Amino acid sequence: MTTNLVNHASKKRDRKKLLCTVAIILIAIVVFVAFDVRLSVSTYMVDARQITGNIGIAYVSDLHSCNYGTGQKTLIDAVHDLNPDLVMLGGDIFDDVLPDENTEQFLAGIAESYPCYYVTGNHEYWSGSERFSEQMSILQKYGITVLSGECNTVSVNGEHINICGIDDPDAFDVSDRHVRVIEQLECVNTDSENNFYTVLLAHRPEFFDLYSEYGFDLVLCGHAHGGQWRIPEILNGLYAPGQGWFPEYAGGMYTQSSTTMIVSRGLARESTRIPRIFNRPELLLIEIK
Repeated sequence: MTTNLVNHASKKRDRKKLLCTVAIILIAIVVFVAFDVRLSVSTYMVDARQITGNIGIAYVSDLHSCNYGTGQKTLIDAVHDLNPDLVMLGGDIFDDVLPDENTEQFLAGIAESYPCYYVTGNHEYWSGSERFSEQMSILQKYGITVLSGECNTVSVNGEHINICGIDDPDAFDVSDRHVRVIEQLECVNTDSENNFYTVLLAHRPEFFDLYSEYGFDLVLCGHAHGGQWRIPEILNGLYAPGQGWFPEYAGGMYTQSSTTMIVSRGLARESTRIPRIFNRPELLLIEIK
């Protein structure tokens, strides 16, 4: 009888140890997944009546001069693996705190291989006028096309598309910021008055209502960092600058009237004051066809 009691107690202890071990493993897995900041790639397919073939765009947003391996090899290789026709840079590629070295290494690694188009984000302006000028010089050095309230018509795979871009609102004084943004939208809208497919690069997604009024086919944004904290399938972002708590446009694809907007969750890692949770940095491939 005593032996049976001892064996029963021993089995009970073993079960508890097993349950504790399983619980610890599960918690470790959840923590790893939640705080995983390895680079991810997301692909979006966009239908376009004006396009008969296929155009691939690698979209890079909110790099914030973060480190992606020696010489930025991880990020550069990821772009090359996508084999895009164009690379579009959606603002906050530079940071106002971290040095510009990582961003310059990334640009050096892609600029010779692809036509690259860039618009500013708020952090470029937060860098101050002197450093901002240095950042623009880096872009010029590598032949990156900076779009500042203007539109270029380009030929890609025998297709013609308009690539337009506007400055981040922080380029302007607070007193006339909204007016200046509208002026730039009016300007690029006039520049793209043809029947070609039109892409707008604009750092901030919170102005989607305004963008859609101008009938752009595709708008590419960033800025929201995926809402920083996410719960997959439940919460698509906790907080985003310019949108506040539970942002509507934290990351993903959105449609309004004839306009599609795609918001990147961005590539910021060590530059963020708050860690990303269930929110891996992402590089986008957008296939227009």
